[in-house]
Amino acid sequence: MVVAAWLIALGVGVAASHGLGSRYSNVFHLPGTGSQRARDLLTAGFPVQTGDRDQVALRARHGRLTDRSVHREVMAMLRRIEQLPGVTTVTGPYVRGGLSRDRTIGLVTVVMAPLPNGRDSAATRRLIATAEASASSSLQVELGGPAIEQAQRTAIGSSMIVGLGAAVVVLLLSFGSLLAMGLPIVTALGGLGVGLGVVALTSRVLTMADFSGELALMIGLGVGVDYALLIVTRFREAYRSNGGDVEAALGVALNSAGRAVIFAGVTVVIALLGMFALGISFLYGPAVASSIAVLLVLAASLTLLPTIVGRFGHRIARPGRLARRVDNVERERGFWAWWIGKIQRHPWWAAASAAAMLLTLASPALGLHLGNTDAGNDPQSQTTRRAYDLLARGFGPGFNGPLLIAAKLQSKNDSSALDRLSAAIRAAPDVSAVSPATISASGKVGILSVYPASSPQSSQTEALVRRLRDAVIPPIEQRTGAAIDVGGFTASQIDFAHVVATKLWLFIGIVVLLSALLLLVVFRSILIPLQAAVMNLLSIAASLGVVVAVFQWGWLSGLFSVSGGPIQAFLPVMVFAIVFGLSMDYEVFLVSRIHESWVHGHTPTDAIRLGLTRTGRVVTAAAAVMVVVFASFTLSGDRTIALFGLALSSAVFLDAVVIRCLLLPAVLELFGRATWSFPAFLDRLLPRLAIEPRD
Repeated sequence: MVVAAWLIALGVGVAASHGLGSRYSNVFHLPGTGSQRARDLLTAGFPVQTGDRDQVALRARHGRLTDRSVHREVMAMLRRIEQLPGVTTVTGPYVRGGLSRDRTIGLVTVVMAPLPNGRDSAATRRLIATAEASASSSLQVELGGPAIEQAQRTAIGSSMIVGLGAAVVVLLLSFGSLLAMGLPIVTALGGLGVGLGVVALTSRVLTMADFSGELALMIGLGVGVDYALLIVTRFREAYRSNGGDVEAALGVALNSAGRAVIFAGVTVVIALLGMFALGISFLYGPAVASSIAVLLVLAASLTLLPTIVGRFGHRIARPGRLARRVDNVERERGFWAWWIGKIQRHPWWAAASAAAMLLTLASPALGLHLGNTDAGNDPQSQTTRRAYDLLARGFGPGFNGPLLIAAKLQSKNDSSALDRLSAAIRAAPDVSAVSPATISASGKVGILSVYPASSPQSSQTEALVRRLRDAVIPPIEQRTGAAIDVGGFTASQIDFAHVVATKLWLFIGIVVLLSALLLLVVFRSILIPLQAAVMNLLSIAASLGVVVAVFQWGWLSGLFSVSGGPIQAFLPVMVFAIVFGLSMDYEVFLVSRIHESWVHGHTPTDAIRLGLTRTGRVVTAAAAVMVVVFASFTLSGDRTIALFGLALSSAVFLDAVVIRCLLLPAVLELFGRATWSFPAFLDRLLPRLAIEPRD
C-alpha cells in the first residue's frame, strides 16, 4: 500500500506538472529602493515599456550598416520583429546613437510586452528565431538581454546523470551490495519526483525564480541519498548485532537514525524558510521550492525506504564481498580508532590545525563583491556573449547595461527640467552617453537612458549609480521640483545586493538562534549549540572563500570554464541557509552517537571514541555522496548553478572531513565532562526531545 501510494503520488505529480505546466519568473520587488520607484514611475507613464528590454547587436561583415544592401536586410529584419506577438517597441540602429563611429556595428532595442508573471518564453524564442534567421553572409546578428539570457540557459540533465553515477560508485563502495546501493537512489528519486511536481504546481501560485526547480533538484538529490544512507547503515548495524531480526533492526534504525534524520530535515527547512526574514520576495520561491524537495525526500526516507527494507531486509543487510573486506579493516581498533586516538592525545594541535585551515580558506571571503554578472561571463558559444562583445567593441561596455532615469515632473511637459537633468548627467564622470529624453502622454513622467563607461558588473558602475543618486540628481530635484530615480536592470541588481548585505546578519542571527535552541533542547548542553554555530559558520565562510577565489578572482577558471566576476547577491544567503541545515545532518548524527554512549555510562573520552568509530565511515560516505552530487553541477554550464555546486560541495567536504572528523572531537575532548553540563533550572523548564533511544 505504501509503495502504491508513492507511485500514485508520483504519477499525479508528473501528470499535473506537465499538464498545467510550471510558471517560473524572475520578477521581484524591492520596496523603498530607487530602482523600484523608477520602475513604478515607468509603469505609470509608459506601461508598454515595463517589460524586458533586450538587444539585437548587428555587424556588417563587409562594408558598413549604412550600405544600401545591408540597410535593406536590417530594415526587413526590423519589420519582421515588429510584427511578432509580445513585441511592443523596436528601436532600430538608424536613430541617434544607434550606430558605432565606423558604422559597422549597430544596436537594436526590443521591448517585450509586460506580463504579470514575468517573461513570455514563447515570445522570446520567436524573437531569437526571427533575428537569427536574418543573419547572412553580409550581416552578423546576435542577441542579448535578460529574456535572452534566460532562454539561452543550458539544461542540467547531463550534470545530474554524472552526479548520480558518481553517487552510485560511492554507495557501492560503501555497501558492497547492488541492492543496498540502489535503495538510497530509489528513495531519493521517488521523493524528488513527487517533490518537483509539487514545486512546479506551487510556481503557479507563488513567484519562483527560474533556478528554483534546479536548486530544489540539487538539494533534494543530495539530502535524499544522505538520509536514506544513514538509515540503511544503522539498519545493517542493528541487524548484525541482533542475530538477523529484520523487524527489530528496522525498529532500531528508525528509532535512532530515523529520529536524527527528522531533526536534520526540519533544521534544513527552518534554515531555508528563514530567508523570509529578509523581506525579499525574490528569495521566497527558491526557499519554498527547496523546502518542499527536502520534506518529500524526508517523507520517502521514513515511509518508502522502511517498506522496501522490510520486504528485502535479509538481502539488504547481507554485506557483499567488498563490504566484508572493508569491515574487516575498519573494526573498532582499525582506522577510525587509530584516528580518534591521535586526536585525543593531541587535541590542541588538532583543533589549532583545523581552525587554521578553515580560516585560511575563508580569508578570500573578506573581499566578497556582491553583484550580478553580465553576459561578458557567458561562454563564447552563446549568442549573449557575442552580442556583449559586439556592443562593447562598438559603443563601450556600458551599452550592455544602461541605467534608466525616471522623473516625475512637477509641471506638465516640463522639458526644461529634463534638459537640465540630461546635461548634468552627461557631465558626470564615467558616463559614456545619454539618450534623448521622452515624456509620457500624460506629460507627467519623463525617462532617459544613461550608458556608463564601464560594464554592468563593474564596481565603477556601482559607484556611478551612487554618485548620480547622492550628488548629481539632488540639486536638479531642488531646482526643478521633479522626483527623479535611477532604475533599470543594472540599478535594480545593485539595489538588490545592497538590500541583501544590510539584512544578511539579521537572517544569520535568526537561523543560528533557532537551530541552537533545537540543539539545546535535544542534547541538554550549553557547549553543543555554541560549537555547532561557530563551526557551521566556519565551514560556510570557508566555502564562500573558495567560491570567491574561483568565480570572483578567477583562480582555476579554466577548470570550471568561468571568468572572474562578482558573486550573485543571493548566493551567500542561499548557501548559508542550505549549508547550515545540511551541517546539522552530520552534527546530529555524530553528536547523538556520542551522547548515546555518554548517557549509557561511558566516560567523555570513551564516548567520543565510540561515537566517531561508529559513525566515521558513514559520515564520510554520506559526505562523499553529497560532494559528488553537488560537484557535478559545476559542469552544468550555467554560472549560477555552478556557483551553488562549488559552494555546497566544498562546504559539505570541509564540514564532514575537517570539522566533524577533526575539529569537533578535538574540542569535545578538551572540554571533557563540561561538554554535557547543563543548568538544572533550564533542564526543568525546557521540553524533552530525545533523538537517540534510551534503554
